[in-house]
Amino acid sequence: MLKLQELESIPEGLLELKKVSDLHKILEQPTLIHLKGEKQQPLFVSVLLHANEDTGFFAVQSLLKRYQNKPLPRSLSLFFGNIEASKEGLRHLNSQPDYNRVWPGTDHPECEETRLMQDVVNSMAKRNPFASIDIHNNTGKNPHYGCVNRLEPDFLYLSSLFSRIVVFFETPKGVQAMAMSEYCPAVTVECGKPHLSHGIEHATDFVETVLHLDEIKPHAGHQPDVEIYHTVARVTIPESNSFSFSNGETTHADDHSDIVFAHDIDRVNFTKLPANTVFGKIRPQSNARLIAWDDHERDVSDDYFSIEGENLTLSKSLMPAMLTLDKKIIRQDCLCYLMENINV
Repeated sequence: MLKLQELESIPEGLLELKKVSDLHKILEQPTLIHLKGEKQQPLFVSVLLHANEDTGFFAVQSLLKRYQNKPLPRSLSLFFGNIEASKEGLRHLNSQPDYNRVWPGTDHPECEETRLMQDVVNSMAKRNPFASIDIHNNTGKNPHYGCVNRLEPDFLYLSSLFSRIVVFFETPKGVQAMAMSEYCPAVTVECGKPHLSHGIEHATDFVETVLHLDEIKPHAGHQPDVEIYHTVARVTIPESNSFSFSNGETTHADDHSDIVFAHDIDRVNFTKLPANTVFGKIRPQSNARLIAWDDHERDVSDDYFSIEGENLTLSKSLMPAMLTLDKKIIRQDCLCYLMENINV
C-alpha cells in the first residue's frame, strides 16, 4: 500500500548517501520532510518524481549539509517521490504511472499515486507555501532552463533566478508545478543531464537563493530578463513504428527501422530550425510518421511535419526541446516538444 510518510527531521544516513539506488534503505515510502527555518512560511521542493533524475536529490543533500550547524533561513519542506523506481534507476516502473503526471488536475484515473499527490498538496496547502520548486533532468543535450505554467510576474521572476530561458507550458496535465501554482509561485527547473556536478551546484545555489528571499517579485520598475518559449506540440512516435539513430549521416543503407534520426539529433535542442529542416528519414512504404499533439491532445501533425519522399521535414520554423536519444524515455514519454518564442 502506497502511503505518504511525513517527518519533522532529517533521517539518519540521508546526508551521507552516495547512491540514489540505496535511498529505499532510508526512506521506505514517498516521504515529505518538514524542516523549520528562521522564516516560517516554507519553501517546497520536490525531487525524484522521475527516479532516474538524481540532480535534485544531490542538490538538497548538498544544501542540507551547508546548514548542518546553523538554522535554515526559511522553513523547508522536501518531497522525495518515486522511491521504488529509484532502486532500479528508472523514470518509473512499468507497473507505475509517471509520478509527474498524477498531481491534482491530472487526467489520469484515480489510483494510489493520485491520492498520494493529493495528500502532499493538502499537507503543503495547510502550511501556506512561499514557493515551489520541482527539480528535474533531461536525457538529451539541453541548456538549463525553467518551466512555468502561468505567465505572471512572480512566476517569471522565480524562474529567472535559475535561468534566462523560460518555457511556458499548459500540457501535460498533472505535473507538480501546475498543482502547486494554485497556492504559490511554482517552477520546474531542468538541470541538464543527471549525475553532473554543474547541475547539482546550480540547483543547490538556486534553492538556497530562494530560501533567502523575503518576497518573490522583481525590483520596482524592472521586468525579469528572460526569453520565453511556449510549447505548441508534444511529439510522439506511434507504437507501431520502429525507430533508431544512425551511426553517422542519417541513412537507411544499413537500417531497417521505419524512422531513422541523426545520431546526434539532440544537438538542435533550443535551436531555431527553419521550415523544411529534415527531422528524420522514413523507410519507403512503411507509412511511418511522427504525431504532434497540441494542448488539447489533438493530433496536429499536419501543421508541423511533412513527408517528402524519404524526408520527414518541419513544415514551419520551430525550436525543439528535450530531444533525447533514450529509446525507453521516448516510449514512456515523448521524442521532444516543439516551441515558439512569445513576448509578454
